[in-house]
Amino acid sequence: MNLSFFRLGLRTLVRDLRAGELRLLMVAVTLAVAALTSVGFFADRLQGGLQRDALQLLGGDAVVASDNPTPPAFAERARALGLQTVTTMGFPTMGRASDVQGGATKLVALKSVEPGYPLRGSLQVADSPDAVAQVTRDIPAPGEVWVDAPLLEALGLSMGDMLLLGDAQLRIARIIVVEPDRGAGFMSFAPRAMLNQADVPATGLVQPASRLTYRFAVAGSPAAVKAFSEWAAIEATKPEVHGVRVESLESGRPEMRQTLDRAQKFLNLVALLAALLSAVAVALAARGFAADHLDASAMLRVLGQSQRAIAGAYTTEFALIGLFASAMGVALGYLVHNVFVLLLAGLVESALPAPSLWPVAFGLGMGLTLLLAFGLPPVLQLAQVPPLRVIRRDMGGLRPASLAVLGVGVAGFAALLLAVSSDLVLGLIAVGGFAGAVALFALLSWAAVKLLRKSVNESTAPRWLVLATRQISARPAYAVVQVS
Repeated sequence: MNLSFFRLGLRTLVRDLRAGELRLLMVAVTLAVAALTSVGFFADRLQGGLQRDALQLLGGDAVVASDNPTPPAFAERARALGLQTVTTMGFPTMGRASDVQGGATKLVALKSVEPGYPLRGSLQVADSPDAVAQVTRDIPAPGEVWVDAPLLEALGLSMGDMLLLGDAQLRIARIIVVEPDRGAGFMSFAPRAMLNQADVPATGLVQPASRLTYRFAVAGSPAAVKAFSEWAAIEATKPEVHGVRVESLESGRPEMRQTLDRAQKFLNLVALLAALLSAVAVALAARGFAADHLDASAMLRVLGQSQRAIAGAYTTEFALIGLFASAMGVALGYLVHNVFVLLLAGLVESALPAPSLWPVAFGLGMGLTLLLAFGLPPVLQLAQVPPLRVIRRDMGGLRPASLAVLGVGVAGFAALLLAVSSDLVLGLIAVGGFAGAVALFALLSWAAVKLLRKSVNESTAPRWLVLATRQISARPAYAVVQVS
């Protein structure tokens, strides 16, 4: 009988599928991958949504902020890279009503914009404080100003009235409902007054000592934005360039980065728990599969198959079934993650972007890792079943895992946790926590077995209790492993 291990693996796979002996193992891997990928798909989409919203808060893919007009070299470099650009200017000033309308004054956060604003996100405005907000890509026309609703109440003004800003009188045309790049600075708490860049000279507010903030935002392809950000960061450090800083999602706005990191770590903790349960399920299912194939493996040895051929056949079988079950798990995980998205829809009024292909690759790799690292070791013992088991059924049983196999399993599980966590410190904390928990449960279960054996009096206890106690105490190691 000279079948290659691959052909033998295919035959045993077909036979086990018909017999239904792979059903539990497939379910374990499918559910494991589904649990991981559902979190992965949701985390990927949520990460993309948070990054998109963070870019809207930033005002672009990257921003050059300065106390003086943006140096021309930055604009030239952005145009050379094919990036979209827009410049805004903001500063605090006093807005006031006319003397006829009471002459009230209020500190406002004045902001001038130009066509193309905003690069990321959209303004939402309303025709009156009580009107429904509408998305717009327009900006205030020359001679108009858009304001926050509280400013009207503070100054006693109405829609269409004139707001005095410096030497200019601008007609209040719309109410600002949502301003995507408003930020969270101190001046952001003052009512906003937004006007066209062309009206700034008429106000006379820009003086040599004015505290102005210019924000030159760029947007475009990730490669071009990265090239611009790296160049701008170097340019901002030159001695002749003063008061210029480069803001990006990674470096310029730490509060955005912290929000993204915290959300990612929270979701990774959920995935870590799924990884733990997945490893346990696959290991238990694989051991049951191996126990059911002892006789078949002994028969293969009788028919002349070598240990290497049997080991290769089962490895092939597990690899193929792992790919199929992992693909099923990825599909199920994609369906399940949509439930998370529906639940989120009631909390966040924002559509999440489509997921990337990373969760798919991660799910397939994770399924194979789980099956080969935790399921294959007990199955490989089948290659060592002696042919004599065909006659003597008491020979060639599954042995407890060796220290080497346990070491490989523990190392594989630790690597799995580190991969899922995407954070070395978080992964090490999780690995250490799980290791401590296993040791604690092992100690408690060993003590429980000893206490159970001593507390049951075989002469007076019921027969069923005596038999159950003998069964547990006869193999305390199995009880300790199962509880742990």
